[in-house]
Amino acid sequence: MKTFRALFGAAALAFAAIPGAAADFITVASTTSTENSGLFGHILPIFTEKTGIEVHVVAQGTGQALETGRRGDADVVFVHARPAEETFVAEGWGVQRLDVMYNDFVLVGPEEDPAGARAAGNAPAALAAVAAAGAPFASRGDDSGTHQAEKALWAAAGVTPGGEWYHETGSGMGATLNVAAEIPAYSLTDRGTWISFQNRGDLDIVFEGDPALFNPYGVILVNPEKHPAVKAEAGQAFIDWLVSTEGQAAIAAFKIDGQQLFFPDASGS
Repeated sequence: MKTFRALFGAAALAFAAIPGAAADFITVASTTSTENSGLFGHILPIFTEKTGIEVHVVAQGTGQALETGRRGDADVVFVHARPAEETFVAEGWGVQRLDVMYNDFVLVGPEEDPAGARAAGNAPAALAAVAAAGAPFASRGDDSGTHQAEKALWAAAGVTPGGEWYHETGSGMGATLNVAAEIPAYSLTDRGTWISFQNRGDLDIVFEGDPALFNPYGVILVNPEKHPAVKAEAGQAFIDWLVSTEGQAAIAAFKIDGQQLFFPDASGS
């Protein structure tokens, strides 16, 4: 694996130095949170200016993004559900998973907090309080990284969510927060999308800070041995840039109203 990465790393640097090279764009399957938050709008122009490689983003839930990679319809996946990412690599669909950045999940809900989630001692207990109160909850329900984290928290709480109070949108994070604001309902969201979300209505953060809410993002080159059409050199150039000093600084510099949305974590790779 190190040999493979070293070869592609060298090739990627050579490729990056040739503006207008044949594979002048790559397709990245990523999460709706990286797109909805505005992160890509901030960092991709910097990468393209440096390398001449454009990045076409397919914004999906993590489960769908990994499936796009399995089909060979993307060159790189950039997602946030570590167990699923590790399975993707173990099954041979991806070359190597690298840590890129992190933030956290927060539980949002009506400001008056009818379920009393703020008083909970941990995140599973906060969700258990919502369920016990039968308070409306808006779930993405789409096998995204956020949905997978939510399901793990329900399991830790010993709750099987369902019934009239539990609303599955089957949509991205922004659309799900719009539903939560309209009802109003509780919802689990990544902090980056929450900071950038404008239609909050009566919603506020009602629980945060539990280590169980940690939200790491990883990047993976789709395996060109499985899919020869993968633009491996250009894809590796993007990955190498993300974990480079310049890429990590670009991620750290992305802020909204003075708030940093994502925190560099390439050293954790």
